[in-house]
Amino acid sequence: MVDMNAQHASDPVIQTTMLTKRYGSVLALTDVTLAIPHGTIFGFLGPNGAGKTTAIRILMGFLRANGGSASIFGHDVWRDGVAARRDVGYLVTADALYPDMSGDDQLDYAAKLSGRPPAIRERVRDALELDQVSLKRRLGTYSKGMRQKLAIIAALQHDPAALILDEPTDGLDPLIQRNFEALLGELRDRGTTIFMSSHDLAEVERTCERVAVVRQGRLVANETVADLKRRYHQVATI
Repeated sequence: MVDMNAQHASDPVIQTTMLTKRYGSVLALTDVTLAIPHGTIFGFLGPNGAGKTTAIRILMGFLRANGGSASIFGHDVWRDGVAARRDVGYLVTADALYPDMSGDDQLDYAAKLSGRPPAIRERVRDALELDQVSLKRRLGTYSKGMRQKLAIIAALQHDPAALILDEPTDGLDPLIQRNFEALLGELRDRGTTIFMSSHDLAEVERTCERVAVVRQGRLVANETVADLKRRYHQVATI
């Protein structure tokens, strides 16, 4: 777990300051400043191409920012990335799973990489309704939804203190989505900090306490879900 001598509960778990990323002449992120508090489900909302995945890839150390800074548990994500991500669960894309592995082997491999036992694997598996028989099969035989379920289990199974989830419900049917949202609520109540991107406002409304909205790489809102709904409500006259 996180060393609380270095990280106090009142400090932001995830923080970015004026975070900027460009690809040539294209600005993917411009001066994005966020602070995700301990024990919160924080939504990162925006249309496809808004910069959500770029921000997450910077947090995970896959990309280096051109400007600004980002930290997790007080550690800079680039200069001190191992410490920053030591107690983070990250949802890999379903396409990144190994098709020749069985589901069980993939989960065991992910647990080994995390360096921690899969303490809540069965709880997550039950919530997502991925049966034991399916876990014996090769991932190459899985549907998109099954691969997404397995990727979620791999991210959550070691019960990390923080979760970074990029479009976690992509490919899940509505019933499983609700089960997953309930599971996130359980983890939040136990103190887990959850940062999740989505382009689905209804999903964010059901799940998150706070939300940041990004559009064309710029932050256009950062407030509670209730305040966001009051500001941006729409009236339809039929």
